[in-house]
Amino acid sequence: MASYKDRWDTIKVLVEDGIAWLYFNRPDKRNCMSPTMNKEMLEALEALELDAAAGVVVLTGEGAAWSAGMDLKEYFRETDGQPEVVQERVRRDASTWQWRLLRTYSKPTIAMVNGWCFGGAFSPLVACDLAIAADQAVFGLSEINWGIPPGNLVSKALADTIGHRKALHYIMTGDTFTGAEAAEMGLVNKAVPLDALRDETIALANKLLKKNEVVLRAAKIGFKRCRELTWEQNEDYLYAKLDQAAYRDREGSREKGMKQFLDDKSFKPGLASFKR
Repeated sequence: MASYKDRWDTIKVLVEDGIAWLYFNRPDKRNCMSPTMNKEMLEALEALELDAAAGVVVLTGEGAAWSAGMDLKEYFRETDGQPEVVQERVRRDASTWQWRLLRTYSKPTIAMVNGWCFGGAFSPLVACDLAIAADQAVFGLSEINWGIPPGNLVSKALADTIGHRKALHYIMTGDTFTGAEAAEMGLVNKAVPLDALRDETIALANKLLKKNEVVLRAAKIGFKRCRELTWEQNEDYLYAKLDQAAYRDREGSREKGMKQFLDDKSFKPGLASFKR
């Protein structure tokens, strides 16, 4: 297992029992995301992707916030007047980890939203496969109150997750909502009391760790891709993913599962998993 202690300045990584805990680590600034954090997040995610000890990645925040979004001072004020290429680099680094990498990451990802989640933080939140929030977590798109529209891919993330009317309401008003409300609208899978948040996340991560990693990867990426394709394209793509998973799966999960269901009558799909 790789050592991640004191490796980065704005993030923290701990790997325990198959779970990689990836922390936004600027608690004094409510974990707002800076250009430095974007570079470090990219490095950490790429390192964890190759770490055999990390089966599931949980993205959470140190202290009382998940992430308050973009660091306005470092993103805007300190880049104003800089050459255009500098501004483009800052934007590209943000999108690279928050969306391009995280959205189709090879390992299961869970957003554990422990507190404030504002603005630009909606992009990595939605890019994670699953999300659990504390009931008392506070969500909001406050950009309209700062005189700017939502940046990065926040609007796209909301449109794909909570729907047209709700997304526009929060984009246009800047109103906040709770973790419990986020669960009701489908932005997160579940909301629980803060003191139960870690245990709920571990339980979900352990459930994912029991699945065949090749098949799980094909299933989650296949779903995300299929939202952008036509029905005809999906038919070809998803059958190709099915064949790819069968080819790459060294455990022979499909054959084992079918034998236990059809021949041995030892398990029922939907009620339990086959014995690996």
